[in-house]
Amino acid sequence: MARIVLKGARYPGDIAFEDGLITEIGVIASKPDDLIVDVGGDIVTPGLINTHHHLYQWMTRGLATGCDLFQWLTTLYPIWGRMSVEDVHAAALVGLSELALTGCTTASDHHYIVPNNDDSVFDAIVDAAKAVGIRLFLSRGSMDLGESAGGLPPDNLVEDRDAILSSTQRVIEEHHDGNMVHVVVAPCSPFSVSTELMIESAELARKYGLRMHTHLCETIDEQEHCLERFGKRPVMQLVDWGWAGDDVWLAHGIHLTTDEISLLGEAGTGIAHCPSSNARIAAGLCPVVDFSENHVPVGLGVDGAASNEVGGLFGEMRQALYTARIREERADALMPKDVLDMATVGGAKCLGRENLGAINIGNPADLVVWPGNDLGGIADPITGLILGSDRRAKHVYVAGEQRVKDGELLGVNVRTAHQKLAERSKRLWN
Repeated sequence: MARIVLKGARYPGDIAFEDGLITEIGVIASKPDDLIVDVGGDIVTPGLINTHHHLYQWMTRGLATGCDLFQWLTTLYPIWGRMSVEDVHAAALVGLSELALTGCTTASDHHYIVPNNDDSVFDAIVDAAKAVGIRLFLSRGSMDLGESAGGLPPDNLVEDRDAILSSTQRVIEEHHDGNMVHVVVAPCSPFSVSTELMIESAELARKYGLRMHTHLCETIDEQEHCLERFGKRPVMQLVDWGWAGDDVWLAHGIHLTTDEISLLGEAGTGIAHCPSSNARIAAGLCPVVDFSENHVPVGLGVDGAASNEVGGLFGEMRQALYTARIREERADALMPKDVLDMATVGGAKCLGRENLGAINIGNPADLVVWPGNDLGGIADPITGLILGSDRRAKHVYVAGEQRVKDGELLGVNVRTAHQKLAERSKRLWN
């Protein structure tokens, strides 16, 4: 396979890659067989890493727009309960396509809705990821605590614990390859799962050496639920379940004390920061500056398209910067380079793939070329990129394979995928 050279980028310069790995950076002399890609004036970054998403929620964008988290969930649970496996595949295909077009090369999907207890839904998500061509962290989500047992979800949406664990083992053994597909063990949240499921899920994950993920400390309502049910705040309950460690990352992490943040930092437990979704449901302002000061890994997440209708990762960088500055009331609380790092190296650390998220020799060639023609008058290209207008990727490479070319996704007709999703969504709402 010919060496590919991205030539002339304003930042960080030329980049060469071969056999899926970065081989040279800087001013690169051409070789006769090189495939030269002219990126003169453009900006090249590592591929963005989405650390928290719910792809199925593309089926229910724009609903429950004036609700807090628990109202939002109880409004949407009955609709999600009517989804089919085919609906989830259609949503995943669109969701992953939109992520790729906004520069995402690795996406984590936390999926905990299993229509009619048919776990082929996870196979459908993997199929969609393979069609789009980006890396997938398939978080096999689960709920086993329905309303009748004190949980939030309706009883018809929860699964039997033994069935969950058996299904999770199947999904691991059939799909986890440690490269393009990583399976994650991921019970949904403290208000939708049993203690036994949390403990046994951790045991299963560690048996296979896999990562663990769940929602935690997103809202005050969740905190009050844990205090009433367990007599403990969420983080301490998490510790009791064996869910504090460097093989765990958590979604949101908004309502935490100083001591709890310090505990997570000492354990190496990461946080998926979802600023747009947090604002959409008025969950609160995530303390990302405190996390950084306490060595807590922080990545960025889109969250579901039912609480972040844009569904792309690029804009989350700017939103994260603005959110931190509002919370801290300091104009330098986060800088553009900080949030680019959050979307790349921070996300890679959360997911345990620290050879991703950075343009280094020997790393996989997961790269994004951003059009930079309108940023020529801005001194710092990263500042211009992050604080400028939202943009789609010009080119995207995953493990050296081109997935987006001149702003068009290769391998998936995005227009057709959107049309099919719209038809399915209308049927579901009706």
